[in-house]
Parts: sequence; C-alpha cells; structure tokens
Amino acid sequence: MNSQPNIKKPEGKLGILIPGIGAVSTTFMAGTIAARNNMGQAIGSISQMGRIRLGKRTENRNPIISDFVPLASLNDLVFGGWDIFPDNAYQAAMKAGVLEKRLLHSLKDELSKIVPMRAVFDPKFVKNLHGDHTKNQTSKMELAAELIADIQHFKADNNCNRLVMIWAASTEVYLEISPVHYTIKSFEKGLQENDPSISPSMIYAYAALKCKVPFVNGAPNLTVDIPALIDLAQQQNVPIAGKDFKTGQTLMKTILGPGLKTRMLGIDGWFSTNILGNRDGEVLDNADSFKTKEVSKLSVLDSILEPELYPDLYRDMYHKVRINYYPPKGDDKESWDNIDIFGWLGYKMQIKINFLCKDSILAAPVVLDLVLFIDLAQRAGMKGIQEWLSFYFKSPQTAAELRPIHDIFLQKIKFENTLRYLMGEDLITHLGLDYYEEKCELVK
Repeated sequence: MNSQPNIKKPEGKLGILIPGIGAVSTTFMAGTIAARNNMGQAIGSISQMGRIRLGKRTENRNPIISDFVPLASLNDLVFGGWDIFPDNAYQAAMKAGVLEKRLLHSLKDELSKIVPMRAVFDPKFVKNLHGDHTKNQTSKMELAAELIADIQHFKADNNCNRLVMIWAASTEVYLEISPVHYTIKSFEKGLQENDPSISPSMIYAYAALKCKVPFVNGAPNLTVDIPALIDLAQQQNVPIAGKDFKTGQTLMKTILGPGLKTRMLGIDGWFSTNILGNRDGEVLDNADSFKTKEVSKLSVLDSILEPELYPDLYRDMYHKVRINYYPPKGDDKESWDNIDIFGWLGYKMQIKINFLCKDSILAAPVVLDLVLFIDLAQRAGMKGIQEWLSFYFKSPQTAAELRPIHDIFLQKIKFENTLRYLMGEDLITHLGLDYYEEKCELVK
C-alpha cells in the first residue's frame, strides 16, 4: 500500500466562480441546490454516485467515491460568476428553459441571490452575442485587475475558505498560439498593450491563477492551455484542467470508438451532425466559433483509433462533423451519426445513432465533479495540468510532449488510480498477483 500524501481537509465554504451564467451553469447551480435539499439526485455525477473498487475483488470493498476521498460537501458550495446579461441565476434559468418551472419556483429564493458581476467581453471573440453588462476598462491588464478584485471581494463577502473557477461561457473564435502566449512576460506585456490574440477567457484564467484559484476550461477555446498560463499555474502551485466538456455526441464516440477498435473492425467513414438551439447553438452558428468546436470534436477519433498503427483499418477513414443552429430545439440537442464499418474479408456494414439529449442536463454533473476534484487536487498539493481529469473533456489537456488519451475506458482507469494513489490504496492494473489468483480460481 502506498503512503498517503498530505491532503488538507475540505474545511469551510468552497466558492464556485463561473464566467457565463447561462443554461449549463444555472442547471448546475439549481441541480446542486435541489440535491442538497433532497429534491432530486445528482445523477451523472461520478463524485456523488460512483463507486470505486479497492484491493482484490474478493475483498468486496467498493465505497462511494464521495465517502472515499475528502471532497467538499454540497452544503458548503457557494455560487457566483460573471455574465454579459444582468439576469440573476433564477431569471437566467427560466430563460434557458432546461429545468421545469415548478422546480425553479421552489428554488427561486436561493437562485435569485446569485447575481452576476459585470463580465469581461469582446464581441470579436463571440460574434453572435451582444450584451451590455460588461466591464469598460481601457486595457486588458486593467480588466484582469478588476477580475482579481471581484475574486477577492466574492471570497470575503461569502466567507469562503477556498475558490475554484470554471469557464461555462460561450465558445470563442478559433485562435492559434502566437508569440504573446509563450511566456508570462510576453503575456503580461500583451495585456498592457491590448494584444488582439489575448481573449477574454485568457484574462479570466490569468486573474484566477494570480489569485491562486484553480481554473477549469469547459469550452474548446484556447485558454489555459497556452505556455504562459501553464507556467503561471506551476509558479503559483495551482491545478488547471480542460478543455471542452464531454457530454453528447463526443461522449458516444469515446464509448463506441474504443469498442470498434478493440474488436479490430475497420471504419470507412464517420459522419456526425447536430442540431441545437439555446445560446450555445447561436454562438456556434458563427463560422469562426464553429471552427473552434470542430477542431475539438475532430481530434477525438484520431487519438482513439491510431491510424498510423492500424493503417489497414483506419488510414482512409473520412470524418465529418456538422453543427446546425435550430432555435426551436432549445437545450434539447439532437445528433445523428452514420458510421460505415467493415469486417471479415472487407464486408461492409453500418451503424446509425440518433441521440436526443439535453445538453445542460449532461453537462451539469460534469461541472459538479470537476469543481470538486480540482479543489481536491489543490488541497493535495497537485499543480499544473491535471491529466487524470481527461475523463470529462473532449480535448484533454496534457503536457506538450504527450498525446492526449481519448478512450473513455483508459481515462477512467487513470482517474480511479489517481484517487487510489491519493488515498494510499494500491493501484489496480489487473495484471498483478490478484489477476493470476483469479485465473487459478476460474480453472479450478
């Protein structure tokens, strides 16, 4: 058994700061409040409902994860954030239309107290949204300074012991790494000079890290995955994670792709199309924002299938992704996948999937788990990129020299073994003495 690292207890209140008080964040807030008041269950949350095996299978030790690792209690979570619209969380949730009005009415008192602070916003980065609840400082460094003040005031006003920040705002336009992103010095110079390659999400991430607040990126934008902010996280001893919540269609790809590859079935093509409404759909109706999402979605299958290792099966696979804005859908996303596969002697087959899901319902438990686990990482003294949280992302952040793992089953193994390590339990590889003892029993 490993020696247990020193993990600080989750004492006091944990403040959750969210840029973007929209459908995802209000569904998360309302659902968490409902769960802690026994008005519903946190279904989809690994931290609240998942179990983890410890030791040999014969030991039958399978505790609930929230009982196994010292996570913050739902009762100790405090919510805040920023938005380009002044609506409080109750008003924003009513407009989003994800949750039933009857449930929201019962939570009105608590949700109405969550009032967004003025946001850092630049319409060049989110072209299809227009709001006036924004900050008006003249330089990006001044905007960062105001965010830092917001963070400090929120912590003091709400008597929080710790904070985390998670980006749940809209997808920004596609950006590639440029010289301003390489070092902390060049980045801070860029903030002072209003460099056009520094996005609002980067300003939020910078402010969080300067305050020693862990940062999670739930969108596909280039944000905390630039060298300057990765280095800043290391210097500040702060964990970071991202990017792009893995919820609907991509979740299905990370389940199906590994299954097809495991059985050595070939794939000629994988066509994916989505229709969705809500603010996310409106933003992605812009070509530049869509490209950011497209790059995130397209990267998944290549990593899983490894065409360079299996050229006969996947080298010529054609992968196409489409997203279409359709306002009547609201938060009810619908995706279609047509998968052209081939098997024995090259004979052709097809798989077709029609997934009708609720985007924010799938994302809310992901947000809950990420804020709890990134806080755990902070209390355990873990800093920099938290690859063990890849399980939750479409484009998992890794060290520069590493290729991300997209196979959800491999991600789950890494995730659970990290928790075992943190709590001083033996890692499970399925290849130790335990494995051979089980095989002998089967033979007997």
